Amino acid sequence: MANLKSALNQLREERKQAHSQIERLNSAIAVLEGLTGRNSSGNSHSGRRGRTISASARRRMAEAQKARWAKVRGRSRSAGKKGVKSSGKRRLSAAARRKIADAQRARWARVRAQQAKKAA
Repeated sequence: MANLKSALNQLREERKQAHSQIERLNSAIAVLEGLTGRNSSGNSHSGRRGRTISASARRRMAEAQKARWAKVRGRSRSAGKKGVKSSGKRRLSAAARRKIADAQRARWARVRAQQAKKAA
């Protein structure tokens, strides 16, 4: 039993030493990364920016993406170009507006009639 306890204590001591060595290695890596100004692991984006893209390149990328979406939606590319204005609203004819207004008046008349019936 004494051998088991001593072995366990020895393992704990080795673990403690390994942990302190890891901490020293981490601090050394942090110092070196600070000197180079970048993260050597390559997968962390901690606060740094990617490459700068010009405004014209961003514009070309945006146009290409709009073209891809237009293709997915089945529209022609000309619908998304500058100069072609589309309000996106559908227009109702005067007759259709009149028909809707008459139907709404009839609904309100029924509501008022039911209210008058309940009040009486």
